[in-house]
Amino acid sequence: MKVALFGGAGGVGSSVAFNLLLDGAGHELVVVDSRPAMVVSHVMDFQQVLEQGASGSIRAGQLDDLSDSDVIVVCASTAEGPSDSRMLFLERNAAIVRSAGEALSSEWEGVVLMVTNPVDPLVTLFQRVTGIDRHRVIGYTLNDTLRLRTGIALTLGLDPGRVDAWVVGEHGDSSVPVFTRVTVDGEPVVLSRDQQAAAADFTRGWFAKHKALDSGRSSTWTSGLGTARMVRAIANGGGEHFPASIVLYGEYGIEGVSVSVPVTIGRQGVEEIHEWELSDDEQAALSAAAECIRGAAARLEAASA
Repeated sequence: MKVALFGGAGGVGSSVAFNLLLDGAGHELVVVDSRPAMVVSHVMDFQQVLEQGASGSIRAGQLDDLSDSDVIVVCASTAEGPSDSRMLFLERNAAIVRSAGEALSSEWEGVVLMVTNPVDPLVTLFQRVTGIDRHRVIGYTLNDTLRLRTGIALTLGLDPGRVDAWVVGEHGDSSVPVFTRVTVDGEPVVLSRDQQAAAADFTRGWFAKHKALDSGRSSTWTSGLGTARMVRAIANGGGEHFPASIVLYGEYGIEGVSVSVPVTIGRQGVEEIHEWELSDDEQAALSAAAECIRGAAARLEAASA
């Protein structure tokens, strides 16, 4: 596949490229970024990654490379300073995302993976502006779910990889841990209220804690590997489940706004939206998250009117 990395010279974009080159699928990777020297630097470096057994190709590209790509990973972003909320970058990142959407027609048949934050209102905006089928505009939200699994594992004293748990809702302050579906080694587990609180605090507090370090970097390695896994699921033709942000039209009682829900991803993007039975509290929290995102999307529309 031809995979365009829009904003690919940044930390997340270069991490996606690195993981895709090591994937063995032989993709054609094109790095599109407003910093040409940084693009050339990465491409020169990746040439020696290919010499060490990686597969595929990688080159610098331009905005018009988006129009014939099979997958576009949108990871361009304004510089982020210390902050405890992704919403602070909404308007500036919306302008960047719009420039990618303007390069595409509604007949474009590829899949967009939106990584730029705040991802949920930006997916909502991108899908409305481009008219691309909602199943082919997918927001990356896996990190919340991974952090919940880590939080539960730390709370229970378990090794990484033994916990299966999911987060739905907003990729942000209104995230919704689904504690009614937690398993350990494939077996259902009921967490106490204190255990749930500890895991939820770890998940929701991770971003603010990381930003407070003022390190100048994001969750580069996690997002790079997770996004590459989603690209692989598209290339392989389906069957893999992910949490992802997609515009809903009736699912979970939500209309016309993008939130993170469990999906199956394949060649055409989201192949199936899974409507799990949630507890009353989980459903109410998911609906509240949708309204928060709806408000953010409305602010974007008002600003551009």
